[in-house]
Amino acid sequence: MRTGLFYLLLIFSLFISNACLAKVELFEFENDQQQQAYQTLSEQLRCLVCQNQNLADSNAELAQDMRNKTYQMVKQNKSEQDIIDYWVSRYGDFVLYDPPFKQITLILWLGPFVLLILAIYIGLRIVRSNKAQEITVNNKDKREEIQKLLDS
Repeated sequence: MRTGLFYLLLIFSLFISNACLAKVELFEFENDQQQQAYQTLSEQLRCLVCQNQNLADSNAELAQDMRNKTYQMVKQNKSEQDIIDYWVSRYGDFVLYDPPFKQITLILWLGPFVLLILAIYIGLRIVRSNKAQEITVNNKDKREEIQKLLDS
């Protein structure tokens, strides 16, 4: 019994320790401006796999590739805007963690509000229809009871 429990705990701890092992990328920069530019870009660009994390926070393989490419472009002394333009031309405005407000990204900005309003409208309609059904059912039941009392 104890041996089985020991092996179960051992296997469990192996799974836990494996999940805790995350790859740490160490990039060397020539100066602080390059390091700051890389840091800013990795926080401004979205991981396309995770979609709710920026490149700095994501452990997805695509995010690692994007970080490596961003690092290479920073090392080539490309400007932040050139690097952002490169990623936008490749993946569209969705790659930006904070996309600009323009006609193409209108759905990204207004979509959540439209969905919220639609959900509230549908919820109110359901609640109102349920109340109306309850009222008519209650009135019919009361009328039948009153009619029975009058008849007897």
